[in-house]
Amino acid sequence: MRIKITSLTTLLLLVVMACKDVKEPEQPATENTLMTASAILSNSDYQAISYGGYRDTTRNVQPTIAQIKEDMRILAAMGIKILRTYNMQLPMATNVVKAIDELKEEQPGFEMYVMLGAWIDCKNAWTGKEPDHMVESEQNAAEIDRAVALTKEYPDIIKIIAVGNEAMVKWATSYYVQPEVILKWVNHLQGLKKEGTLPEDLWITSSDNFASWGGGEGIYHTEELNELIKAVDYLSVHTYPMHDTHYNPVFWGISPKGIALNKEQKIDRLMTRSFNYAVDQYNRVHKYMTSIGVDKPIHIGETGWASYASDLYGDDGSKAADQFKAGTYYKLMREWSRKNKVACFYFEAFDEQWKDAANPLGSENHFGLFALDGEAKYAVWDLVDSNAFEGLTRDGNSIVKSYDGNKKQLLDHVKVPPLKLNLKGYE
Repeated sequence: MRIKITSLTTLLLLVVMACKDVKEPEQPATENTLMTASAILSNSDYQAISYGGYRDTTRNVQPTIAQIKEDMRILAAMGIKILRTYNMQLPMATNVVKAIDELKEEQPGFEMYVMLGAWIDCKNAWTGKEPDHMVESEQNAAEIDRAVALTKEYPDIIKIIAVGNEAMVKWATSYYVQPEVILKWVNHLQGLKKEGTLPEDLWITSSDNFASWGGGEGIYHTEELNELIKAVDYLSVHTYPMHDTHYNPVFWGISPKGIALNKEQKIDRLMTRSFNYAVDQYNRVHKYMTSIGVDKPIHIGETGWASYASDLYGDDGSKAADQFKAGTYYKLMREWSRKNKVACFYFEAFDEQWKDAANPLGSENHFGLFALDGEAKYAVWDLVDSNAFEGLTRDGNSIVKSYDGNKKQLLDHVKVPPLKLNLKGYE
């Protein structure tokens, strides 16, 4: 009897061991495991963009979910896979996520993700009182809570939370805070990831000017900034050479060697210099980051070029703003970001007229790749030519090319900056 039991036991052991040698069939990877922030931002085929979507002169008039869905279809036709929102105080960001969720239900295969912004202020910001840049706003905690709640509800869509937008740069005099405030909330969100309240693969960052990330003046090089760089999952950097055509125009103007070129050639050289200026700011952030012993991804959180300006960048100023220059800059940045696998949240998708409501011709109202009515600016004429937007509309308007697609008409409106003799090192 004992022999029979032993034999049976041996047989069972052999069967169990044989089963162990048979590999379990691999489970198909889910969207959540594959499409992490890391995978999305490093994918050259996944373009990024900044999105507002406001049509009116005030944000009190919110776009409807139906309008947002129209915009999402247009952006998807461009190859946009991830977009950036800016605050949780207004319904916009929540409605963007809901619009994407509805489109995923309606259109199998529709794919869009969100970098969710949580706005951060100092005490007394936007109140009419003197801002206290050493103390944070009492509203910040609720803003972070709203971002956390929406991310928990839609983890398949929200892949990044950005704590603050240009919240540390000193020229944001209405609201900027000290780096330790941003660090506090970044650490809070990282803690929620560790305890399982937020997805482990959610990325946390802050989106700020290149100088705020150490690429500028020494005033920003603080221990708190160093700790912040170590705490975020990646650095989201802003660079705006268009603004520096007025504030720091070391690269802007026609050199003596370029005076004999035709208008288009001159503009091409100007925009190549502008592009190089932006890349230099990116590289300066990278240099500072590595100088403190950190090596992590850096992506472009914002860059862009206005297509019109009646202010410092217009025909009476640095002559920087027009559709041709804007389109040229867009193409240079897109090519570089693809080649280097750097996500570039280009600013921005559509014109928004609330930003400078008192001055409709101000540059802040004209950073979109599309006009308010959906007209495609020079930057995306090629997509219209390829029928990418066939059947798509914005507020009932078909997507057509500006200037009726006539490049000569466009160039007639382009102004060339004057000769500049002190452009050292520039052709």
